[in-house]
Amino acid sequence: MNAASAHLAIGTLSKRTGCNIETIRYYERVGLLPAPARSAGGYRLYGTDHLKRLTFIRRARALGFSIDDGRTLLKLADERKRPCAEVRVVAGAHLGDVRAKIADLRAMEQVLRKTLVRCARGAGSDCPLIEALYRQGSGHGSRVDGQHLVTWPSSPRSTSRRARPSRSRS
Repeated sequence: MNAASAHLAIGTLSKRTGCNIETIRYYERVGLLPAPARSAGGYRLYGTDHLKRLTFIRRARALGFSIDDGRTLLKLADERKRPCAEVRVVAGAHLGDVRAKIADLRAMEQVLRKTLVRCARGAGSDCPLIEALYRQGSGHGSRVDGQHLVTWPSSPRSTSRRARPSRSRS
C-alpha cells in the first residue's frame, strides 16, 4: 500500500497529528474534514489528504486562528491560485486580535503585580486579592488605581467582527 492510498484508522490519525479523536469527529461534523471512507465493518478510514488537512487545521488552531478563520483559510488553500491577498486579510485581522490580547495580558499582569504587592503588606485575614476578585465582573478588565481595583468593560477590539475576504460562504 503506497502513501497515496494509505488508509488510517482514527486512532492512528489522532496519534500522527496529536488531535483528539473526538475533535477529529467534530471537524468532520462541521465540515472542516471531509467524511472518510468506511471499512466493511463501518470504521473510518482516513487517507493522506485527511492527514494533510488535519495537520493544516491543527497548525492554524495552534496559531490561534478561529474555526471560521481556519475554514476560510482551507477554502483559499483549496483554490488553485491560492489568493495571497485574501489570506493576508484573514491573517492581518488575526494579527490585530493577537496584539489586542497581548495588550490585555500586559494590563492583567500589572493588575496582578500591584495587587500581589498589596497582599504582601497584609498579614491579617483581610486579603486585597480575594476582595478584588469579588469586585470583578465577568467580561471586564481591571487596573489598580491607588489602593482600589478599578474595572472596565472588555475591549471592543476582542469582540468585534473581523474583516473577511469578500468571497461567498457557500
